[in-house]
Amino acid sequence: MMKMVVVDFHVHVAKHHMWHPWVHEYMRSVNPRVYENFDDFMTPKNVLRLMDEEGVDVAVILAEIAPLTTGMVDNEFVAEFCRESERLIPFASINPVTDPNPRKTLVKLVKKLGMRGLKLLPPYQHFYPNDAELYKLYEKAQELEIPLIFHTGSSVFKNARLKYGDPLYLDDVAVDFPELRIIQAHGGRGFWYDSAFFLAKHHRNVYIDISGLPPQNLLKYFPDLEKIADKIIFGSDWPGVQSIKKNIETIQRLPLKAETKRKILGENALRILKL
Repeated sequence: MMKMVVVDFHVHVAKHHMWHPWVHEYMRSVNPRVYENFDDFMTPKNVLRLMDEEGVDVAVILAEIAPLTTGMVDNEFVAEFCRESERLIPFASINPVTDPNPRKTLVKLVKKLGMRGLKLLPPYQHFYPNDAELYKLYEKAQELEIPLIFHTGSSVFKNARLKYGDPLYLDDVAVDFPELRIIQAHGGRGFWYDSAFFLAKHHRNVYIDISGLPPQNLLKYFPDLEKIADKIIFGSDWPGVQSIKKNIETIQRLPLKAETKRKILGENALRILKL
């Protein structure tokens, strides 16, 4: 039997000083193993070893420029982290509210640092995704053929403003940039599962990453999940989860077609990442 490829599309790394105390407090409560010695644990070699233990072949590693809510995991740190292995895929972060020229920044991050995608955090950075001011950034991302991850739905972190997490604002972006691959991180968690599902079903360029969602509840949140099997992407949100392996095993036990499980756990992500 051919081995199922597993791609974790949503992994966080940092050094201790990069995250606010309340982020560490939450992460420690969820995943104490990492906190035996945080900075020593957070190295490419250890993350690759963890991936081997947990059954992950490829991981998307996310930068995060969100000083109001979580902190500053800068792009240079993530790019350098991912140079250790082709199994680590670096995704950039830009704060479009404070960056004077996000479009120019994106070009630099992709061309000079080798970033393979971009993550934006509307509830953390406080902007509506369909703000016309962002259209030049989206235009450039579409031209560079890189995927965009948007944080959608709720957050436990201080200073997050949840109104910006409504997936409906991505409808305009999907319509106006039909070649831009748009990923709804957390699938509209909490308030907007139906909206996220409908957008993924309605737009050929819109996807859902299921990070931060208990996998045993997937069919409760998305009862017709099988109808958009090509649009669901596995992500763990590590270290905000204790065991990636358990999440993978839970998905493998869901009453879904084997083909659907393969798509969710790796094939859809490989297609989006062009691997």
